[in-house]
Amino acid sequence: MPIALLALALSAFAIGTTEFVIMGLLPQVAADLKVSLPDAGWLISGYALGVAVGAPIMAVLTARLPRKSCLALLMVIFVVGNALCAWAYGYGLLMVARVVTALCHGAFFGIGSVVAAGLVAPNRRASAVALMFTGLTLANVLGVPIGTWLGQLYGWRATFWCVSALGVAAFIALLASLPSQRNAESPDLAREFAALRNGSLLLSLLMTVCFAAAMFTLFSYIAPLLLQVTGVGNRGVSWTLFLIGAGLTLGNFIGGRLADWRLSASLLLSFSFIAVFSLLFSWTSHQLLPAEITLFLWALATFSTVPALQINVVTHGDDAPNLVSTLNISAFNIGNALGAWAGGKVIAIGFGLTRVPMAACALALIGLAVCLVTFRRPPRRPAVA
Repeated sequence: MPIALLALALSAFAIGTTEFVIMGLLPQVAADLKVSLPDAGWLISGYALGVAVGAPIMAVLTARLPRKSCLALLMVIFVVGNALCAWAYGYGLLMVARVVTALCHGAFFGIGSVVAAGLVAPNRRASAVALMFTGLTLANVLGVPIGTWLGQLYGWRATFWCVSALGVAAFIALLASLPSQRNAESPDLAREFAALRNGSLLLSLLMTVCFAAAMFTLFSYIAPLLLQVTGVGNRGVSWTLFLIGAGLTLGNFIGGRLADWRLSASLLLSFSFIAVFSLLFSWTSHQLLPAEITLFLWALATFSTVPALQINVVTHGDDAPNLVSTLNISAFNIGNALGAWAGGKVIAIGFGLTRVPMAACALALIGLAVCLVTFRRPPRRPAVA
């Protein structure tokens, strides 16, 4: 694998850390800025909205830039946004800084996926994308707990200064390692948007929404499930999250290999296993060891889907790879919000925490149905000149 993939993975690690570390710092942020926890929680939603809306906008605005220059520019925005977060003197400015930081997120992962896939032979594209996304999974395993620990020791602003420094290191690595190649041709924006009329592409984006919704329906409420149903303490929750992170990382590698083997079979298997392990957790959540085993297997199945989903949308949207791959990140964040809402709704209407994994299973089955419809569609016919 080219060394440039490690630079992309480092960038993904930095971006993933800044997205998720706020969850561990919410109490400190709320106390320092004198806002309630629910208000502080909107900093998470604001970031997700910035990703969902900003990804296609940034993809269009940077479409005519060489991809190396584009990725470097997005990393500059990332560094500036995190520095603003660290410097923010009030809630409003911090919210603006989070949204600014989010603008680079979707476009970087979308364009970075295209670059990663282009660095290797065609039969290793999914593995290359998986290696880049390893940075995102490691952000959950290492970046978030270390960032939370730093924030608890030295204040939440110190965490964002450190993430800014990570962004500077990633910027230097990208400039040093990515090949200086211009895009094959100047992109036609009309053609880019015309690509969205492809029914298989739209189904592929819907597949991503279903995947993220199934994942975050369960993942958003994993801590209360472990505390109130499984009966572990706070330290047990931390160790379980580390175990889940290990499963996500391993699943990401396995998913890349499976997608290189056969894309459609990889997605069908992954959605099936997500549904099975989500449903199984409804029963195993009552005992520690079965719960831990189930969650590890669930995490492995979940992130084995990510490389295939990204390659899938690029394959169906090959007329506009930059735009459609960034739209895939937007779809992921829409699913993120939908999943958190769905899990909360299950609890709010009185079904209880043990029904949350069942809701995740239902959404995974919907994703499986979308897979079946997508791969049963006839291949797109070439346009007549």
